Amino acid sequence: MKQVPAEKFKAHCLAVMDEVQATGEPVVVTKNGKPVVKLVPAKMKDENIFGYMAGKAKIAGDIVSPVTPLEDWKALK
Repeated sequence: MKQVPAEKFKAHCLAVMDEVQATGEPVVVTKNGKPVVKLVPAKMKDENIFGYMAGKAKIAGDIVSPVTPLEDWKALK
Protein backbone atom coordinates (compact mmCIF):
# COMPACT_ATOMS: atom_id res chain seq x y z
CA MET A 1 0.00 0.00 0.00
CA LYS A 2 1.33 3.39 -0.99
CA GLN A 3 2.10 5.97 1.71
CA VAL A 4 2.18 9.73 1.14
CA PRO A 5 3.34 12.38 3.62
CA ALA A 6 0.65 14.94 4.55
CA GLU A 7 2.67 17.79 3.01
CA LYS A 8 2.84 16.06 -0.36
CA PHE A 9 -0.83 15.04 -0.14
CA LYS A 10 -1.83 18.64 0.57
CA ALA A 11 0.12 19.90 -2.43
CA HIS A 12 -1.09 17.15 -4.82
CA CYS A 13 -4.47 16.20 -3.35
CA LEU A 14 -6.44 16.09 -6.61
CA ALA A 15 -3.74 14.11 -8.40
CA VAL A 16 -3.59 11.55 -5.58
CA MET A 17 -7.39 11.21 -5.60
CA ASP A 18 -7.37 10.68 -9.39
CA GLU A 19 -4.69 8.01 -9.00
CA VAL A 20 -6.68 6.17 -6.31
CA GLN A 21 -9.80 6.26 -8.48
CA ALA A 22 -7.94 5.05 -11.57
CA THR A 23 -5.91 2.24 -9.97
CA GLY A 24 -8.20 1.27 -7.08
CA GLU A 25 -5.16 1.06 -4.80
CA PRO A 26 -5.61 2.75 -1.39
CA VAL A 27 -3.18 5.44 -0.23
CA VAL A 28 -2.28 6.06 3.41
CA VAL A 29 -1.55 9.68 4.35
CA THR A 30 1.06 9.99 7.08
CA LYS A 31 1.91 12.79 9.48
CA ASN A 32 5.34 12.69 11.13
CA GLY A 33 5.73 9.15 9.78
CA LYS A 34 2.56 7.86 11.46
CA PRO A 35 -0.54 6.82 9.48
CA VAL A 36 -3.38 9.31 9.86
CA VAL A 37 -5.95 8.55 7.16
CA LYS A 38 -6.50 6.00 4.44
CA LEU A 39 -7.82 7.15 1.05
CA VAL A 40 -9.78 4.39 -0.70
CA PRO A 41 -11.84 4.46 -3.90
CA ALA A 42 -15.57 5.01 -3.39
CA LYS A 43 -17.95 2.25 -4.40
CA MET A 44 -20.37 3.56 -6.98
CA LYS A 45 -24.03 2.65 -6.55
CA ASP A 46 -26.11 1.47 -9.45
CA GLU A 47 -28.46 4.25 -10.55
CA ASN A 48 -31.23 1.80 -11.47
CA ILE A 49 -33.56 1.20 -8.51
CA PHE A 50 -35.62 -1.49 -10.22
CA GLY A 51 -34.68 -5.02 -9.27
CA TYR A 52 -32.12 -4.14 -6.60
CA MET A 53 -34.09 -6.18 -4.04
CA ALA A 54 -34.48 -9.18 -6.35
CA GLY A 55 -33.95 -12.43 -4.47
CA LYS A 56 -34.00 -10.78 -1.03
CA ALA A 57 -37.56 -11.78 -0.04
CA LYS A 58 -39.61 -14.96 -0.20
CA ILE A 59 -43.37 -15.18 -0.61
CA ALA A 60 -44.77 -17.73 1.80
CA GLY A 61 -48.47 -18.47 1.47
CA ASP A 62 -51.35 -16.43 0.10
CA ILE A 63 -50.52 -12.72 -0.23
CA VAL A 64 -53.84 -11.70 -1.83
CA SER A 65 -56.52 -12.88 0.60
CA PRO A 66 -57.23 -10.91 3.79
CA VAL A 67 -55.60 -12.10 7.00
CA THR A 68 -58.87 -12.18 8.90
CA PRO A 69 -62.09 -13.70 7.53
CA LEU A 70 -64.55 -11.28 5.92
CA GLU A 71 -67.16 -12.22 8.56
CA ASP A 72 -64.99 -10.55 11.23
CA TRP A 73 -64.88 -7.16 9.48
CA LYS A 74 -67.22 -4.71 11.25
CA ALA A 75 -67.19 -2.32 8.29
CA LEU A 76 -68.95 -4.92 6.11
CA LYS A 77 -71.82 -5.47 8.58
